[in-house]
Amino acid sequence: MTTAPPELSRRAERRRRVTRRRRRAVATAVAAFAACAMLVTGALLSAGGADRDLRGDGAGTQALGDPAPLDPTVEAATPEAQGIPLRQADLDDDEPDRASDGDESAAFCSPSVDEAIASGDPEALVVAAGGGSAFREGVVAGRASDCISLSHPAWDWVVVNKQRPIDPIDFVPELVAPATYSPIGAHLDPSAAESLDAMTSAALDAGAGEIGLESGYRSYDTQVDAYGSQVDLRGTEGADLTSARPGYSEHQLGLAADLVACDGTACGTMYEFGETPQGQWIADNAWRHGWIVRYEAHTTATTGYEAEPWHLRYVGVELATAYHEGGYETYEEFWGLPAAPGY
Repeated sequence: MTTAPPELSRRAERRRRVTRRRRRAVATAVAAFAACAMLVTGALLSAGGADRDLRGDGAGTQALGDPAPLDPTVEAATPEAQGIPLRQADLDDDEPDRASDGDESAAFCSPSVDEAIASGDPEALVVAAGGGSAFREGVVAGRASDCISLSHPAWDWVVVNKQRPIDPIDFVPELVAPATYSPIGAHLDPSAAESLDAMTSAALDAGAGEIGLESGYRSYDTQVDAYGSQVDLRGTEGADLTSARPGYSEHQLGLAADLVACDGTACGTMYEFGETPQGQWIADNAWRHGWIVRYEAHTTATTGYEAEPWHLRYVGVELATAYHEGGYETYEEFWGLPAAPGY
């Protein structure tokens, strides 16, 4: 087998880096456009312009259930290509110190768990570890520290809060357009999008009503604008209660969804969602589809955010079931992590 000359190898690597940067730039631009549309939509809704034809044929309209158009150039590099190894032992991390036993750690990070890690399938990995409750217990006890990280942005269970920024800061997930109606054409991680579609269909079948996706993925640069708008409106202290600072937003993971209630001809605002039949159904049933309500009422002292019944976080069915059955109200408590009320 012949080996390419070093100069050619270096050129090839430079080309690959340029290609990755271009892909990230395109994804950021698309997300920025979507966020701007979201801000304009929010302003119109707040001003009483919530009525809009969701089933018409006019420009810019989209039927409920039809997928938002997906720009074929939106493509994220794999975690490995972004320099993020999937196995914790290969990742420098600042996980909180936990007492652990070497033999127990070896038992948790079994060959079947390692195989699931290599597959990149989060749900299969949790199942390989014994299910949601067993997976959580292994992480909290420190037995999973050799193979599992709560900081890895490509895994569904990653924890992002005011004390745990996304690393790397420019992380871009794989993105697709869900079939669920989105007034701005929002995108999500593929598993989150598939689960959202199943959940909104189940809500409709149950008679709860139609649900729309107001906001999904937002890039770091988009969050700069979104957070800045809140600071202009509310001041820094007020903004921090309702909007994440850039690099600290779950939306950048593609695993967060802000929902609105729709009635076939119009959608309400996010702020009304919790009081609607759709919002009440979501509060009771989201866990069945792998979602948790991330910011519950009366948990500001832990999360640092006011209640947001519209903000859901995808963690996968196994972990969401463990979360629900354990009676947890915050993701921090679920993982045995300290409260994160401020930066």
